[in-house]
Amino acid sequence: MSFFTRCARIVGLLALGSAWLSGPVFAAPCLTVTLTGTQGGPPVFNGQAGAGTLVQYGDDSDNCRATQLQFDTGRGTTQQLSKLRVPVGKLNAIFYSHMHSDHTEGLSDLLQLRWHFNSGGPKVDVVCAADTPSFAGHVISCEKFTQHIGDALIQSGEIAQRLSENPKRLPEGPAGLVNLTRFEASAEPVTVWQQGDVKVSAITSRHIAGHASYRVDTPAGSVVIGGDAGNDKPKPPRDSSTSKQVETLAAGADIIVHSTIHPVMGPDFDSGFPPPIFFRQSTAADLGAMAERSGASHLMLTHLIPPLGAKKQGPYPIPNGPLTKASYIEATTGAGYSGKTIVGTDLESITLKAAP
Repeated sequence: MSFFTRCARIVGLLALGSAWLSGPVFAAPCLTVTLTGTQGGPPVFNGQAGAGTLVQYGDDSDNCRATQLQFDTGRGTTQQLSKLRVPVGKLNAIFYSHMHSDHTEGLSDLLQLRWHFNSGGPKVDVVCAADTPSFAGHVISCEKFTQHIGDALIQSGEIAQRLSENPKRLPEGPAGLVNLTRFEASAEPVTVWQQGDVKVSAITSRHIAGHASYRVDTPAGSVVIGGDAGNDKPKPPRDSSTSKQVETLAAGADIIVHSTIHPVMGPDFDSGFPPPIFFRQSTAADLGAMAERSGASHLMLTHLIPPLGAKKQGPYPIPNGPLTKASYIEATTGAGYSGKTIVGTDLESITLKAAP
């Protein structure tokens, strides 16, 4: 045996011994929360995508992508996911806070794309509240929304034309790829989805009929997605604009993601913004106070009303001119929040890792 061969064997044995002594490499669990869209309401400003939050869980070995959950699908969701290199066929589940178009209109595009290239499945779980009657008498229905998601494409003839190209695609169109899970309204958290180490809970919260807020728990941390939740009392006098149900859900959570309205849009100022719409949102100041009480280390403000740098929210002028990130942060810290406030822009992201 040559000198060099003996040296190589010694080096190899030393490496094996080192690996045996150190044991298996620990792949740290991780949780990533990304704002796929931060536009507040139906208006469009500077190309912002519609409301949505992507929650990913995994570990170092899979870049935190073993489980991928999308909460709300505002306009442009598929484009935002493509920027994150997340194919729509890899989403495990989609969750809806409520049936307002600025939170839902991206589903048609997402499911059509999935139908076109992943018609063989698997189906995607869509989780939302059961049909809910409103005070005005109409019914808010996530079920009908998903059942009829491809109707325009069917009526236009596109689905038939695509089927003539590839008859292996589902004949019923994009709706055939939905595995719908509906849950009944509850003032206490209920588990609505679970896979491996990931559990998603929901609670009913006030905004419109059928509104829900969610919490995702993983070994790497937890995140609450409040949606557009506001206080059960539709207007003052009340102790806060935030939802008591969301606060219940957020107890001990690491991250709170929540739609936000700045106090400057309130009736005490001169924007002309409709008071009933202002009162059904949570203000940045009240969210800061709630996040402090909940113990959350991060507060992600999204669905910003008004958007950063905008002179108007839709047709309503911003009193004293455009707002900055500092304007929102001052509102949360002024209310006593000691954690980190993130004033959301599209594709803003946070990653939490479990301690080794």
